Amino acid sequence: MKRRAVLAALSAAAAAGVLGSLVFLAIAWQTEIPAMAPPKLADFDAATIHRGAALVAIGDCVVCHTAERGPAFAGGRALETPFGTLYATNITPDQRTGIGNWSAAAFRRAMRDGVSRDGEHLYPALPYEHFTRVTDADLDAIYAFLMTRGPVLQKTPENRLIPPLGFRPLLAGWKLLFLHEDPVLPVTGQSDEWNRGRYLVEGFGHCGGCHTPRNIAGGEERGKPFAGGIAEGWDAPPLNAANRTAHPWTVDAVYRYLRTGMDAEHGIANGPMGPVAHGLSGAPDDDVRSIAVYVASLLERDGPKAGSLPPVDREVEATREHPEGAALFAGACATCHGPGAPMMAQGRPSLSFVSALQADHPRNAVQAVVNGLPAAQAGRTALMPPFGDSLTSSQIGQITAYLRSRYSERQPWTALEDSVEEALNAKEQP
Repeated sequence: MKRRAVLAALSAAAAAGVLGSLVFLAIAWQTEIPAMAPPKLADFDAATIHRGAALVAIGDCVVCHTAERGPAFAGGRALETPFGTLYATNITPDQRTGIGNWSAAAFRRAMRDGVSRDGEHLYPALPYEHFTRVTDADLDAIYAFLMTRGPVLQKTPENRLIPPLGFRPLLAGWKLLFLHEDPVLPVTGQSDEWNRGRYLVEGFGHCGGCHTPRNIAGGEERGKPFAGGIAEGWDAPPLNAANRTAHPWTVDAVYRYLRTGMDAEHGIANGPMGPVAHGLSGAPDDDVRSIAVYVASLLERDGPKAGSLPPVDREVEATREHPEGAALFAGACATCHGPGAPMMAQGRPSLSFVSALQADHPRNAVQAVVNGLPAAQAGRTALMPPFGDSLTSSQIGQITAYLRSRYSERQPWTALEDSVEEALNAKEQP
């Protein structure tokens, strides 16, 4: 009897293994969708192209798919990941190196299933786990926009990944674990504006791609949505009540930040968030406002309302605690950030309101000192020069510790030295 039970258990396990293998093979093996002649501009109506342009701006597609000083959407940008370097693909309508011979069906499959026209699995640097949540009509609008751009002949460099991750069929296993069909349905009781914002944030905006923590396999931790993550060496702060700021975020503050790249009570969009704000500066106003409504609802917290907290400036105490940092600040920073500085009269945020100085981790504050701050609007000179080449690691640590002490009432950072070395090492890499 016991032997029979053991055999039955072994048979069940073997059957489950066979079934699992068949399911895996069914996902791993994908058919090629036949190539087609490139569509013509006349094949698309102007309204659809216009809507596609708006969605591309919200999705920030041009940033990832454009190499530095390269043609827009022609690919080639290096994307550093814990698993190696990926290169963004060419998504112009070039037939040889882009998507010029892709049908709308092939494009939808790539965006939702992470499978190229030729049946090759795509890496989840393309956030297809978010694009499963968007409608066919919106995907077709993006397709119309991309297919009416100018074709660019530019081959994508080969990825450089840790072996054996270059073997693309392995991605089928990743998709079994982390790719979910999960459409964004309207929430009863919420406004149309809130629901629109949720659809854009969780779909094309793929905000969780940066602002949700990831597990060891690179999948988003679905039980911790918007709990904060790391993107390109920067902290992507939590988009929930745990977000550390001197002033709570309001709808208007989120809107200003997204639209202009700056809010006077929170700071300037920097790191990977800078290009996002630049893209949203050209997106439809109603869509940006809807995103702000939804994000502000995630950020709601108990406590004083915005504008009720006085600026923190512990200059005397901070100078006593960090005299070298105070001296460096006086020489390198005070002309812009000191009381009465011309920049402060232009509406730039006080350092006591800058979110990076209120955060749990020093990573973003250190990155700002090392790499500087770009202009909030395109075409202007940098708002803050980088100091990574002119200050030593010790000096960067001293000045950052001083900033935390002077402009925040929170505890000193404990990971400051490691963050400085991490930022400087990243700056030295080509």
